[in-house]
Amino acid sequence: MAFDGTWKVEKSENYEKFMEAMGINLVKRKLGAHDNLKIIIQQDGNKFTIKESSNFRTIEIVFNLRENFDYSLADGTELHGNWDMKGSQLVGTFNRKDNGKELKALREIVGDEMIQTYVYEGVTAKRIFKRG
Repeated sequence: MAFDGTWKVEKSENYEKFMEAMGINLVKRKLGAHDNLKIIIQQDGNKFTIKESSNFRTIEIVFNLRENFDYSLADGTELHGNWDMKGSQLVGTFNRKDNGKELKALREIVGDEMIQTYVYEGVTAKRIFKRG
């Protein structure tokens, strides 16, 4: 339950290159780099409720570990996949619906930060969140 709480994005590493690899256009990449993302995570056993709010949208996602679900990124890219807990890490494995390519995501708590790592087509990006 270490993930429980409110997290606000503090900084990003290689995020614009990641968005470029995802095929997100320049204007959306520039906006996405400054989205002021806030994530509220609540865990109840294997069930997670995640509320994401940014400059662009507010959504709520409810999922169970190891159960596939559909999810749309802020740019409209549709994904299908799941999250699993591996030790103290949340590991996401998703496939894009438009081209079938894999997007990996990893959330881990390091000190007082939540590090969210994305990997797509060999490009790795990180977003670092602080408790808000």
